[in-house]
Amino acid sequence: MAAAKTIGFVFVQGYADWEYGLLAASAVEWFGAKAFSLTPDGKPVIGISGFTLTPDRSTDAAANADLNAIAVIGSDSWAVETPPDVSALLKSVAERGGVVGGICAGTLALARSGLLQGQKHTSNGRDWILGHLPNYAGADLYQDVPHAVADDRIVTAPGSAPGTFAVTFLEALFPDQKQQLAEMRALISREYAGSS
Repeated sequence: MAAAKTIGFVFVQGYADWEYGLLAASAVEWFGAKAFSLTPDGKPVIGISGFTLTPDRSTDAAANADLNAIAVIGSDSWAVETPPDVSALLKSVAERGGVVGGICAGTLALARSGLLQGQKHTSNGRDWILGHLPNYAGADLYQDVPHAVADDRIVTAPGSAPGTFAVTFLEALFPDQKQQLAEMRALISREYAGSS
């Protein structure tokens, strides 16, 4: 039996509580993955809700050599002048052929790492990302859409799209699980089908 795939979730101070739950829980419950919480220094961080998250690990690349995927969760802390630097971790996962995802301001970490160069991607809006990183590599491939975008094994989403971020990320990590992914997509879209 194949070993369970492992996903790291990167959290920083002020993380957006709504952006990771569906992905983390679905990965573990429906796909048998193992999920680990990471912070830059391995210390607890507080989310927008005021909830404290105590991480499993730091974001040290060597300490996370077992990860098959990494998801960078949004926070205003990614948009400051000197944000946490997780480039080594993101690049190491990408170089191993892993899935690298960012949602909301977490997409800034991917851009700073150079991982959006040559990749279709999205974020919180073209003007928003260019306002923070006006010369980032790959800006010409920005997709102005309200849902997650995957290009090869890079997955990005605006902060308003945790549902499609979860499904799209899991599609990249578990491409052979087509029936389960279709059921998950149908379950998530059902919520919006009848709303007005």
